[in-house]
Amino acid sequence: MINHDEAAVRPLTLAWVSRHLEVGERIVETEALHGGINAEMRRLTIGTRHGGTRDLVLRTLVNMEYAEDWLNREAGALTLLTGTDVPVPGLVAVDPTAAHCEYPSLLMTHLAGRTVLDDEGLETRVPLLARQLAAIHALRPAERPRKYVTLTTADTVVVPKGADAAVWAAAIDVIRKPAPPYEGRFLHRDFQPGNVLFAMSPPSPAGARITGVVDWAATSWGPADLDVAHCSTNLALLHGPAWGLRFAEAYEEAGGVLAAATSERLYWQVRDALAASEEVQVVSQPWREAGRAELTTRSVEERLDAYVIALMDALG
Repeated sequence: MINHDEAAVRPLTLAWVSRHLEVGERIVETEALHGGINAEMRRLTIGTRHGGTRDLVLRTLVNMEYAEDWLNREAGALTLLTGTDVPVPGLVAVDPTAAHCEYPSLLMTHLAGRTVLDDEGLETRVPLLARQLAAIHALRPAERPRKYVTLTTADTVVVPKGADAAVWAAAIDVIRKPAPPYEGRFLHRDFQPGNVLFAMSPPSPAGARITGVVDWAATSWGPADLDVAHCSTNLALLHGPAWGLRFAEAYEEAGGVLAAATSERLYWQVRDALAASEEVQVVSQPWREAGRAELTTRSVEERLDAYVIALMDALG
């Protein structure tokens, strides 16, 4: 087994994983996966008793206050989504309280594909993202996940340096108002390009297809607009404000249903954009690690400012 410090699996966790393998199987290689913010992710190559290999993914939450809740929700979502049209990993085992592992952990099957954060081919991927999100929202689980939570408040928004202060003040006033009424939907709650896997077949942007949707730890029940707004914000920061505005259109073109009133839609869009103001440094680092070196904290802040201005212009 490759045992680089970063890829190494801790002893208790290793024993736990081994107990959930098939008879005659063993871990032959581990590889650290990058891009996650709150979890350590490792791909485990499993040697089978017939001489072949298969891959699993180990998700470990270290020093996280809400690890038990997150892993229980993810395990529940993966179980619920098995057999649906939403491509998700299969749940192998979960240890949400670290009863067996050093830290709370979840073991799941590995999906083919990779995250794609490049500008090239975006016009093809955006409709695919929209159709996938509409399919998630069309699910009607027998048991609803917990109601959505919004952590951002008018008092915690971080106005970027050099931003249009008047526009941001007006945007902050928007989220001081009560949330609009909504029809509840099953939400991923962190649906964005970093949590969607693509395969290129043929190997070109035009041949993209979605092979998986991952990271279901924040699964919630709430307005479809909230998921759409979150993906819109991420697209705006990754690719420019126009793409943030475009995603809501693509979602409706895919059959998704948003709030009837423009002001209600923009409430959720503005709320999510302002939430991003608190996390620019955190979210931009994985993007740089994935090859988008130009997405410095400062450049992402500038895009966020431009996106908030665009949203407030649309609000009129």
